[in-house]
Amino acid sequence: MYAVIESGGKQFKVSEGQSLEVERLPYALGERVELDRVLMIADEAGVKVGQPVVEGAKVLATVTHQGRRRKILVFKYKPKERYRRRAGHRQAFTRLRVDKIVV
Repeated sequence: MYAVIESGGKQFKVSEGQSLEVERLPYALGERVELDRVLMIADEAGVKVGQPVVEGAKVLATVTHQGRRRKILVFKYKPKERYRRRAGHRQAFTRLRVDKIVV
């Protein structure tokens, strides 16, 4: 059984027991999260596709880590104008462990 969920404007294919990294969610470590934007569910009985979400379906997950990704370099440059700007960016993320998919 697996589901396709939406979180932070991105879609993820998840199954029970899987870990995934989503955009930062405002939950503490060890807290239970209920993701209700389920776009599709596939199980032994068949496939249910939502329009846009599957009614009554949700994915229960636990927060296992709050962190930030590696730094990326952002560089702006305009030729012949002596304009150069360099900055770094670290994107925040939340790591979730999928506990259960509820139909």
